[in-house]
Amino acid sequence: MNRTEELAFTTELAKSAAAVAMAHYGKVTRLTKSHRATQNEAVTEADRACQRLIVAALRETFPDDGIIGEESDSGSDITVDVREGQHRVWVIDPIDGTNNFVGGADNFAVCIGLLERGLPVLGVVYDVTRARTYAGAKGLNASVDGKPTQAKTVAMDDSSIVMLTSNVLDSAGRAPGWINTFLSQTNWKVRILGTAALEAVAVGAGVADAAITVNGKLWDCVAPAAIVLASGGVISDLTGGPIFPFDLSHYGGAKVPYLSAGSAAHAEILRVMLANP
Repeated sequence: MNRTEELAFTTELAKSAAAVAMAHYGKVTRLTKSHRATQNEAVTEADRACQRLIVAALRETFPDDGIIGEESDSGSDITVDVREGQHRVWVIDPIDGTNNFVGGADNFAVCIGLLERGLPVLGVVYDVTRARTYAGAKGLNASVDGKPTQAKTVAMDDSSIVMLTSNVLDSAGRAPGWINTFLSQTNWKVRILGTAALEAVAVGAGVADAAITVNGKLWDCVAPAAIVLASGGVISDLTGGPIFPFDLSHYGGAKVPYLSAGSAAHAEILRVMLANP
């Protein structure tokens, strides 16, 4: 397949997984994972059913590619099927925003991304309840429902939107100072959706100026990153350093904090964050 065909395939696969999620919506019980890197995180049987569908399709269509997924059938681990020297790895979050999904809130998404040599080259984030497709790939436009989109390039102003994930505590259980800075001012508009992927792709859609994810994992990052990059936006860690190419050696679910932003907003957001650690 060429890149356009891969993107079309991935889009249809995300929609198929979304149909599985919707069949469970409003009928699920919140479980917790036992794997050390994901302990106490929410999961449902729907997450696992969605991932089974996605993994089966990827293995049939791309048998030589690796796969990393947030879930496993046992609930005791994540899925890491990556061989040494493997250059293409699919990264899956079957339901991003599981707590929303369990609680009946309508912000949750299916995320499928592709890393090539550690770089995010393709991504689809499917907003399930709105039947909205965010997609992007290296060399192709970012799009929303097939319509090309572009990240903002202008400086931030009083209408700027900053997306912020709900869990902002660092590894020491401390909220960084920039959280208070953002929340105590009223010029930039702070919004929280409860799903890192939908927050980040709002940057790629040209809706938000920036999105900050403090406690995301690799599967929360790859698909949105491919879309943001295809839109002309910027992806970095929370100090402005590079995340990609990502070293998959021994990846076991470690956190991947990241900042998505338009080209001008990236520097402005970082200035505030670095000045208020």
